[in-house]
Amino acid sequence: MTTFLFWNIHNKQIGAIIRTLAERHKVDVLILAECQAPGAILAALNSSNKALYYLNRSQSERIRIFTRNSRITLAYEHIENKFIICRLSIPKYQEILLVAVHALNGLHSSQETKKFEAARVAQIIRDVEARVGHARTLLVGDLNMNPFEVGVYAAAAFHSVMTRKIALKKQRKVQGRYYPFFYNPMWGLFGDSTQGPPGTYYGSRSNHDELFWHMIDQVLIRPDLLNLFRNEELRILTEDGRRSFLSRSGLPNASIVSDHLPVLFKLNR
Repeated sequence: MTTFLFWNIHNKQIGAIIRTLAERHKVDVLILAECQAPGAILAALNSSNKALYYLNRSQSERIRIFTRNSRITLAYEHIENKFIICRLSIPKYQEILLVAVHALNGLHSSQETKKFEAARVAQIIRDVEARVGHARTLLVGDLNMNPFEVGVYAAAAFHSVMTRKIALKKQRKVQGRYYPFFYNPMWGLFGDSTQGPPGTYYGSRSNHDELFWHMIDQVLIRPDLLNLFRNEELRILTEDGRRSFLSRSGLPNASIVSDHLPVLFKLNR
């Protein structure tokens, strides 16, 4: 079993909290966005004798990846400031393509901007998949889009769907061209009928179209990895066992931790 944690930490100095989360959940691959002091995070992670973490350096200053085992290695295939694609090698697993994303566009950008930028990134992912010869691809990060936005579900964009049954068809033909599916399990965590919070981010603008809770931090999984993924092991975390990440009103407490909540998930052998 390999445990992943993604968190947009909003440039907060919360190394001790991250260490507690990493120890509590035995996190193997830690992906942080808006992390201005990765060295301090690494020092905090390694301040106990329970595990030794490594910082995998890239040219992206917006995405930092830490691994718990020296045998977990990354080989970068594509690097931009807002997203990276790397070949993730984990002992006893087949190679995985990890796509880590931070804010491809502004949360309040137009749907057209989001759609075209998502389509550009999706094409790069498909190109890398063709180059490396497999589509065992895992996309995780802050998309600044909800699952129902066109940049997330459109065929030429991320083409992510809400059910495994559809995703397992692997692809569909649109206007004479085939587009591969991603499965988007975040739909199952959206709203207040779930066991956790209604989303990963809360906003309150004076607009007619405000949703308040947003699910902009997401995990998307290609069909070739679905046999390793269990929906019940996907969680939005609201505490580290010592402190809550929510305010008294139940919203992400940006004054103490971050305005985003962390996402935890696992891949099983």
